[in-house]
Amino acid sequence: MKHRARGFGLIEIMISLLLGLLIVAGIIQIFISAKNTYSTQNASAAMQEDARFILTKLSQEIRMVGMFGCLATVTDASAKADFAAAQATPIRWDNATAKLTLVTADVGNNGGTPSWTVLSDCKSSATARSGAVAPAAGQLAFPIRQLEYQVVNNQLMLGGAAIVNNVDKFQLMFGTASAASGPVVTGYTANPGNTDLVRSVRITLVLKDPTNRVQSQSFSVLIALRNRLY
Repeated sequence: MKHRARGFGLIEIMISLLLGLLIVAGIIQIFISAKNTYSTQNASAAMQEDARFILTKLSQEIRMVGMFGCLATVTDASAKADFAAAQATPIRWDNATAKLTLVTADVGNNGGTPSWTVLSDCKSSATARSGAVAPAAGQLAFPIRQLEYQVVNNQLMLGGAAIVNNVDKFQLMFGTASAASGPVVTGYTANPGNTDLVRSVRITLVLKDPTNRVQSQSFSVLIALRNRLY
């Protein structure tokens, strides 16, 4: 008795194709999900890295605000006679334009050409001169920089260069003392009338993802002005 050879029927082929499509669709879904997770984590990590960089930089600079060498009195011999005014108000905040101005010691001498250099023998004389100046025998040189941070078109600018993008908010609150001789913070204000009373700065930075893969993230840091804590 002869047996006919049998192949796959149409229904069997259709079921096989359907099962194959389901498996392929599942694999594609897993791949897409993994890719989206990677993109989300990458965007979040980039915002955290930007925030860490700028808040660390600002913390170092704000801590050194008002540090003009080893003597309290400095003679202004700068080319434009502008050091004395900068020394009088070493930290300024314009709430209307979101501009922060700092007059601070050059941390690590890695900030390029300083705005001024204070030359001092740390005994009886200290003189401020414009730009970078080499100290004479028996003198120390203290590089001083005037820095301007401002948010323009969602970019945090230092001078004329953008250092952080996608800034949604750059907000400052100043911890102030009740008197110029007091080291204790007694209140906070967004617009200090007398910068001599400023003892600390709270910075709030909100960054956003331009592709909307993750929600905006808020970062905050509280920084004490080391040279105002007597």
